[in-house]
Amino acid sequence: MAFAGKWETESQEGYEEFCKLLGIPDDIIEKGRDYKLITEVVQNGNEFSWSQLYPTNKTISNKFVIDQECDMETIGGKKFKATVTMEGGKLSTKFPNYRHTSEISGGKLIETSIAGSVMLKRTSKKI
Repeated sequence: MAFAGKWETESQEGYEEFCKLLGIPDDIIEKGRDYKLITEVVQNGNEFSWSQLYPTNKTISNKFVIDQECDMETIGGKKFKATVTMEGGKLSTKFPNYRHTSEISGGKLIETSIAGSVMLKRTSKKI
């Protein structure tokens, strides 16, 4: 149940380069640069509801069960099928253009997205 709660972005590394690689427009990148992304996680055993409020005032919610294929959606609205796995306390899934992991470390939510050699690392605090 370590993921459960509401989280707010404290810092981001590699944000602009990662967004550009995904083809996000410059005006949206600018809006998100210093935005405090809010992530809300509800966890019931292996069942998760993971919602994020983005700077465009769009909320993306994905529900999944560990090791079961599910329908997911990207910030761009692209729907895809994915299976979220958990190894060593890390959640991991493959999005269409990148791999995403989430973990709790030192009481912080650490999310890492990797596309090729480009990495976005977002650290959030519990609120």
